[in-house]
Amino acid sequence: MRVSTSEIYRQGVNSILDGQQKLGKTQLQISSGKRILSPADDPSGAVQSLELSTALAVNNQFQRNNDRVQQKLSAEETALDSVVTNLQRVRELVVQGNNDSQVPESRAAIAAEIRQLRDEMIALANTRDANGEYLFAGFRSDTQAFSADSNGVVTYQGDDSQRFVQVSPVRQIAAGDPGSEVFNNILNGNGTFTSSASATNTGTGIIDVGTVTDPAIWQANADTYTITFTAPDTYVVTGSLGYNSGPQPYQGGTEISFQGAQVRIEGSPATGDTFTVEPSSNQSIFETYQNIIDALESGSSDAVVRAQLHTELGHGLSNLDHDLDNVSRIRSIIGSRMNALDDQANINEGMTLQLETVKSAIEDLDYAEAISQFQLQMTGLQAAQQTYIQVQGLSLFNFLR
Repeated sequence: MRVSTSEIYRQGVNSILDGQQKLGKTQLQISSGKRILSPADDPSGAVQSLELSTALAVNNQFQRNNDRVQQKLSAEETALDSVVTNLQRVRELVVQGNNDSQVPESRAAIAAEIRQLRDEMIALANTRDANGEYLFAGFRSDTQAFSADSNGVVTYQGDDSQRFVQVSPVRQIAAGDPGSEVFNNILNGNGTFTSSASATNTGTGIIDVGTVTDPAIWQANADTYTITFTAPDTYVVTGSLGYNSGPQPYQGGTEISFQGAQVRIEGSPATGDTFTVEPSSNQSIFETYQNIIDALESGSSDAVVRAQLHTELGHGLSNLDHDLDNVSRIRSIIGSRMNALDDQANINEGMTLQLETVKSAIEDLDYAEAISQFQLQMTGLQAAQQTYIQVQGLSLFNFLR
């Protein structure tokens, strides 16, 4: 079979071009560090690599979510730390104002400081995060959480919702707490019932916050009860649902027990004085502050007014303790969430490392093998080029010359 000169040249050129293409591909693999440059290089490996890249992207998004929640919870924790400091200072001032050595002017000065602390508390309740969103407004994070009118009434403008963020395929973490839970929904009194003295009392009786002696009996008979002094040494307890204790002897400082509840009245109640015991209701921190301010600003040294003051401030101290307990409870919940986020971050990092390891095994280049192949292809290309040069000299005219 005869082979034309043009065919010989064509085969030589094709051999050189094929060697250059293979050499160029190997060179690109070495420079990129990747074995798979296109799906054609390894269809099965390319599909696996794509799936692993998607899984890595999802896992990285979970980690970014984790970081954002960490930032929000850290900001909330910082705000609540200041809330605790504020509450503790108000408590110190209430103890100070409840001392009989205080005069109306000094109590008014204490009330003025508590008023400033109340304004500071409102500012803390309206804390924003790094994105300018209100931390304690629930889903309504673009709306100021709390606002106060000229009468000192503070209104919650957020909602009761919590924003949950996905930090793993099967786990969500709350990114904050609504202001209603932190500042508003706090049971007053002793947490089961609250007691108060009538503003029309003419004696010096002071009622404490009381205790529950039998939760089951109180639960079954929870009602609004009135303790009425029919004489300075006799009282009767009546309930709105028909309970009547009948006349009972009274001795100052002794406990008055009924329907699973127990209260103590100090001082000297007058005939006709009344005291009320009723189930606890939700009361905000701001209402507690305002009640304390109103009591301190009563501005009188009269013994009857002073007795009312001691009752109000005693209950104010109890309510402040409940406020502190509630904030501490929420801080502990935040701490548990942050610990969970730390644990999840470690899990996410481990998953990322595992995915990257498998992905690397599929698509990354074996440099030793690639360099050896590169040298072999370089040698083959040089041989093809030299052969082509030699073939160019196989001409009849060159032979006759």
